[in-house]
Amino acid sequence: QVQLVESGGGLVQPGGSLRLSCAASASFFSINTMGWYRQAPGKQRDLVATVTRGGTIKYADSVKGRFTISRDNAKNTVHLQMNSLKPEDTAVYYCYVLVDAGRNFWGPGTQVTVSS
Repeated sequence: QVQLVESGGGLVQPGGSLRLSCAASASFFSINTMGWYRQAPGKQRDLVATVTRGGTIKYADSVKGRFTISRDNAKNTVHLQMNSLKPEDTAVYYCYVLVDAGRNFWGPGTQVTVSS
């Protein structure tokens, strides 16, 4: 199994910054991809950013230039630095892991609210 622990969500004003962190504990699995998805009320869960073990990064167009994903392979941690936050970034953010065996795992989610 893979257990994911997220931290760093909260309330921030427009233009502000937040940093999300996720730590993965993986028994018997090798982690391939780590990243973040988000889901706003009434909407589907969408990709925010992912990074592979080899360092290939993918961002949603809506966050390019504002968000930065980083990963520590040795510690199985992934971080999402979110700058210039907008109200439309408000959502529950989920940590995501894909293991080499092809299975996905999700964290419980952390709320990010951007509001004045």
